[in-house]
Amino acid sequence: MARVLFVNAGSEGHVNPTVGVVAELISRGEEVVYFTIPAYRERMEQAGAVVRTIDEDRFIQAFIAGGRRYALERINGLLRTAEVVIPGVLEQIAGEHFDYLIHDSMFGCGYLLAQILKLPAICSCTSFAQTEPEFRRMLEGSFQDAPQEEADAVWAEYRRLVKQVESNYGVRFPSPYEVFCNPAPLTVVYTTRAFQPDGEAFGENYAFVGPSIGKRITQDQVDGAALHADNPIYISLGTVFNQAADFYRLCFAAFGGSGHTVVLAIGNKVQAADLGRIPDNFIVKSYVPQKEVLQQAKLFITHGGMNSVHEALYNGVPLVVLPQSADQPLIARRVAESGAGIELRMEGLSAADLRDAAERVLRSPSYRAAAAKVGETFWQAGGYAAAAEKMMAYSRQHPII
Repeated sequence: MARVLFVNAGSEGHVNPTVGVVAELISRGEEVVYFTIPAYRERMEQAGAVVRTIDEDRFIQAFIAGGRRYALERINGLLRTAEVVIPGVLEQIAGEHFDYLIHDSMFGCGYLLAQILKLPAICSCTSFAQTEPEFRRMLEGSFQDAPQEEADAVWAEYRRLVKQVESNYGVRFPSPYEVFCNPAPLTVVYTTRAFQPDGEAFGENYAFVGPSIGKRITQDQVDGAALHADNPIYISLGTVFNQAADFYRLCFAAFGGSGHTVVLAIGNKVQAADLGRIPDNFIVKSYVPQKEVLQQAKLFITHGGMNSVHEALYNGVPLVVLPQSADQPLIARRVAESGAGIELRMEGLSAADLRDAAERVLRSPSYRAAAAKVGETFWQAGGYAAAAEKMMAYSRQHPII
């Protein structure tokens, strides 16, 4: 049995795919110590991990203090989180032995920890992977319209932070790529090479295992009989971008009285009572068991988070994607390129626009066929079981001597 150190402060999209991986590793005899923020303690303990926590408020404040306008400012925020993550991890594992390290691709300071602890390292990548040339193009493009003095100031801050972190921990950061992508000798990517943009550009040190879809804890239930009786349109903006009362009312206008059963998940930032009259054909809940709903749904209208898109395609459900931020525009583009759905812009969206896009997807069998085709590649890839197998095989090939 090996002892595994897993570091992932993360968010829903970064933590959820690792639940099944952790449970699978433990079922195969590994012991997993998992660092995250307190919000995810329960689900990781239910997966069987020993959970230790990172100070959530300090972590978030450090990350957002870097700024949000340019990609390099987000990288500066990640550098700032090192002063929260690294001391917190090192203090809590003092005197303990681990056989290998698994770290998140963005929120685990993995490139640093691997150097400090001298452990065989595996990167857990829950979004699309990035090659270094692609990353550099993205970084340069983010400064395209920036005043030179602003760009210079951001780069100066980056250099200051790198010097500080390198001095504090005796490590090296060759470039912003290592800060943002945390490359490791093995990177496990929770999608397929076919769905990954430019998938053939990645070498054998990238293992594309498909979506890691495990059991999810939910706080609310939906009338399953109603869902089964009339395959619903399912609408959700996920757990971050769901403070969207105007959008929910727009959905009422688009689909109220349409003959479709509509399941609308609104999260906990908006109350159903504040939305006005809810059409009779709508089921409105704070949370729903998304995977179960998607097993019945005929269409998913989504913000385009990686987990949500994967879960839909895994079940062969076509999509209308309204990307909000982060990697969602790229994910939406891949959905459209695969023929499994339509991308819309939230800005200027009308009820007619949304209704027309939904009806276009529902009327054409090609969208569902394309979603099913992508979903089949997901099923075949292996998911969390394949991820655990790859990780354990790597650890056996790179034991600590």
